[in-house]
Amino acid sequence: MGPSLLRLWQYLLPLSCLFVSTRAQTGGVTGIATDLPKPWAYVGCFVDNAFGRVLSTEIDDASLTMEVCVADCAAQNFTIAGGEFGTQCFCGNELIEDATTAPNSDCNMACGGNATQACGAGNRLSVYSTSKTITILPVPVPQNSSISSWSYQGCLAEATNARVFPWEIDNTNNNSAPACLDQCAAFGYTAGGMEFGFQCFCGDVSDVTAAGVSLQPASDCNLPCSGDPIHLCGGGNRITYYVWTGPTHVWHTPEVTGQYEFFVPGVVVPLIATLGINNKVTFLEKSGTSEFANSTGAYELDLSLVSDFSATWRTMHVKSDVFCSGSVILPDIGARQLNVGGWSLDSTQGVRLYTPDGSPGVNGTNDWEENFEELHLQKQRWYPTAAVLPNGTVMVIGGETGSNGPPEPNVEILPTPAGGDTTIFLDWLNRTDPNNLYPFVFVLPSGHLFVVYYNEARIIDAGTFDTIQTMPNIPAAVNDFLGGRTYPMEGASVMFPLAAPYTDPVTVLVCGGSCPGAGIALDNCVTIQPEVENPTWALERMPSPRVMPNLVALPDGTVLILNGAVQGFAGFGLANDPNLGALLYDPSMPFNQRISILNSTIVARLYHSEAILLPDGRVLVSGSDPESGIQPEEFRIEVYIPPYLSQGLTQPSFTITNTDWAYNSQNTITVTLHQGTTSTMKVSLIGATSSTHGNAMGTRTLFPAFTCEGNTCTITAPPNSFVSPPGWHQLFILDGPTPSHSAWVRIGGDPAEIGNWPDFPDFTVPGV
Repeated sequence: MGPSLLRLWQYLLPLSCLFVSTRAQTGGVTGIATDLPKPWAYVGCFVDNAFGRVLSTEIDDASLTMEVCVADCAAQNFTIAGGEFGTQCFCGNELIEDATTAPNSDCNMACGGNATQACGAGNRLSVYSTSKTITILPVPVPQNSSISSWSYQGCLAEATNARVFPWEIDNTNNNSAPACLDQCAAFGYTAGGMEFGFQCFCGDVSDVTAAGVSLQPASDCNLPCSGDPIHLCGGGNRITYYVWTGPTHVWHTPEVTGQYEFFVPGVVVPLIATLGINNKVTFLEKSGTSEFANSTGAYELDLSLVSDFSATWRTMHVKSDVFCSGSVILPDIGARQLNVGGWSLDSTQGVRLYTPDGSPGVNGTNDWEENFEELHLQKQRWYPTAAVLPNGTVMVIGGETGSNGPPEPNVEILPTPAGGDTTIFLDWLNRTDPNNLYPFVFVLPSGHLFVVYYNEARIIDAGTFDTIQTMPNIPAAVNDFLGGRTYPMEGASVMFPLAAPYTDPVTVLVCGGSCPGAGIALDNCVTIQPEVENPTWALERMPSPRVMPNLVALPDGTVLILNGAVQGFAGFGLANDPNLGALLYDPSMPFNQRISILNSTIVARLYHSEAILLPDGRVLVSGSDPESGIQPEEFRIEVYIPPYLSQGLTQPSFTITNTDWAYNSQNTITVTLHQGTTSTMKVSLIGATSSTHGNAMGTRTLFPAFTCEGNTCTITAPPNSFVSPPGWHQLFILDGPTPSHSAWVRIGGDPAEIGNWPDFPDFTVPGV
């Protein structure tokens, strides 16, 4: 639910489970209280504790009278009051545990505050009620019907030193088997149960095995559910245990998993990684706040020279601190890399541009261009997101004024329009600060924008930024709906591939994140189709929790999930336990069968770790800047070789002449295949991406239509700037599962003529 709203659960007991009694005793008994508010009156003497307490709420009072007991129960909106042992008052709305009547003479113990008045006796209750008709519920039993696909297993011992199940939900007043188990099922857990009457636990059968616990006598589970008194919810250190028997998730363990490989020693701990159209990787690193005094804040890696450390790195320079800035690749003819925002003071309004030059094996000479006096943002921004809009301009959204400063809940456009302050205030960013930094932004095929921030999402207009539709809140943890998906509870997000003719609803994937407080990482991915009628989030379990992941869109349409931690938050010293395994998410597989478990690394990749797709189909993995004193600042750079490059197959190749495509244009390539034919070939386009803090700004995957005659194939470019915002893409062909090396193509030109911006002496413009 949204802020200031509560999700209410009401469990209705089946009529067949109720035993309603009209038994009442009306004989005159000495010591009955009569000075009571109407309609309260004496009902009778009842046996207590034959199977358990027959009224659940207890108030002890050494000076008890039945007038006081009735008043106390009435004040709590109960309709039944009972006195016992002279000084005990019990309240409820029905008698439970199959309460039976006793002779009035059995209730013969004087009240502590009135010796002439009876307040029950040992295991006897003097019962008063607002009605002569009292509901009496039977002795509770384990619920084994009306619980969907759950199967009751028995009474399970709790573990000695730790809980059997990892996820606990306290349903103080409304625990029941359906309420508990439906929640477990919604989050993909395969086992669960209830304990102490009010506790709900979720997990997996493997948790029971790992805990080494076993079933105990059924009588050990003897506590009624707090929200369902006719059914049992465990006992003291005993769990009423259930196992899911319905459809469940499948995590594949393929024979070919790919592998991590060491790639090159680093010279910096990068926080932003970008592949340029020169097929070199630029890294940006916090400079003014860096621990390394000789850092210039910017470096370029020549992928073709990694065997020669002295030649593979080129030192570049930025003038202000880019710590926690945002980056995107512009649609101009030079494919300039734009970096905005930063750490503090002037750097938070920084606008920095780099035009990639040189070629593999040949050094470039261009450097980052920046002059705060000539060009800067309208607002200070620390942790902003940048996105190219359908009209070719750049949206810069969100952030804060500086390190943990006030929010900047607004959006601005580059190039900056004339007319003073043209930023637009966004109340939903203001309301959700500080949990909405680096929001995820996607252009939808309708031309609108889809924004994910904290645990919310909405569609907004790409011109006015007005809200068009608000999505349901994003599910988080099974026991905490306040978990989030953007920094600092950092997850990651990509869009499912769009395939010609681009008529299927678009799907957005968000994986990982964390919960407030203890920083329990989320163990799920969620998807939504924002432009269908009544969109809802669908949840899929991951094999392990993950905060600060990276999602990398691969040329075959799959998504590599890697990096991050199993607990904590994004930030310095806030997460130390790395998640070392990689996963592959395949959108083409059936729901809940999309995740495969790949290989693992020995290198912790925590805060400020990045992963980007390389031209040869491998994934470059870099960084880790935890500053925790436990895990190191990580200079080593790895590559992950996906399964499609680990099957011993030769990569296909192609040649291309026209690399500047108009929308809906026909563009020819000549292909060389080694395994299949053009009838089994695929073509993919991967949007140029700049990655930081789990946010791959600009990422997009397209499968365009194509036809072939012999080895000459004609590709039809995407139809418009909604399906494919103007910009640069890596073009791949796939021979069966195996991708080629990529070529860079620009689609849609530069409609905003951003290539002529900015017109200042200290900036070199490439043109449109």
